[in-house]
Amino acid sequence: MPDQPTPEHILQVGLGFWASKVLLSAVEMELFTELARHPEDAEAVRDRLGLHARAYRDFLDALVALGFLERRDGVYSNTPSTDLFLDKRKPSYVGGLLEMANHRLYGFWRHLTEALRTGQLQNEAKTGDTPFFDALYADPRRLREFLAAMSGLSHGANLAIARQFPWREYRSFADIGTAQGDLAVQIALGNPHLTGIGFDLPEVAPVFEEYVEQNGLKGRLQFVGGDFFSDDLPEADVHVLGHVLHDWNLEEKQALIGKAHAALPDGGALIVYEAIIDDDRSENAFGLLMSLNMLIETEGGFDYTATDCMGWLTEAGFKSTRAEHLVGPDSMVIGLK
Repeated sequence: MPDQPTPEHILQVGLGFWASKVLLSAVEMELFTELARHPEDAEAVRDRLGLHARAYRDFLDALVALGFLERRDGVYSNTPSTDLFLDKRKPSYVGGLLEMANHRLYGFWRHLTEALRTGQLQNEAKTGDTPFFDALYADPRRLREFLAAMSGLSHGANLAIARQFPWREYRSFADIGTAQGDLAVQIALGNPHLTGIGFDLPEVAPVFEEYVEQNGLKGRLQFVGGDFFSDDLPEADVHVLGHVLHDWNLEEKQALIGKAHAALPDGGALIVYEAIIDDDRSENAFGLLMSLNMLIETEGGFDYTATDCMGWLTEAGFKSTRAEHLVGPDSMVIGLK
């Protein structure tokens, strides 16, 4: 008998917000940070988090069934991945992104249908409130936490770029939109002959400089403050645009690529990386969903395929281009001048 279709996948995705909110609530209550200190039984966890008696077991056991907690002899503990990535005390913590998803994106995605019909963003700016990133950059503490979370999220891809790109052929690089500076740090750690620049808005400088110093790279990496639309980009042999282009519309994307081309020497290279959509637009679900998130969050941003990006680089004057997978949903496109 041929396999009969079932509704399982439809229901799993359609009700996926159930599982998502369980995880996000656990992050909000710092459950994984608490369990990283020491595993405990259900009653102890209930008391520490202030949970109601009605559903605390269902909550904890749902996290077990979803693969986020382990339970042995009635004692709950983190899995290796939640211990590494969701313990706030560790530098690998990525929960800042999930905190933002819980507090902001979860509600804004309710309006995806409206966004699809109007093409208009659905975040704070829709109602005239201060846009999230403007408010974020005005609060040093929140900015620091957010940039650290971005480092945790992109760390695997940063290591891959430091390893895969032929850095031996170059002497310097500039990470445009550097955030905390993890990409610059990983490139420098993996390639001791290089010097580098982290370029971002001036508010980022203290966060970048502290992270660089923690990694013993103060003499090889420097911060340059500026706006990549209104200011000249720093000169270097290689420019990197990581998780940057998808924030902007096509004209703005092309302008940034053109500015990078102008700042590079002959023989220089541009690396563009993010969750680049596969050319068939049928496999990288994360990249496609990220593009919808850009619809929610930005006025004109969208994600794109490697072929799209290579075409923009060619139009800007790069003589050759290629694409390489990095890790997970992330890939890089390379253009040589």
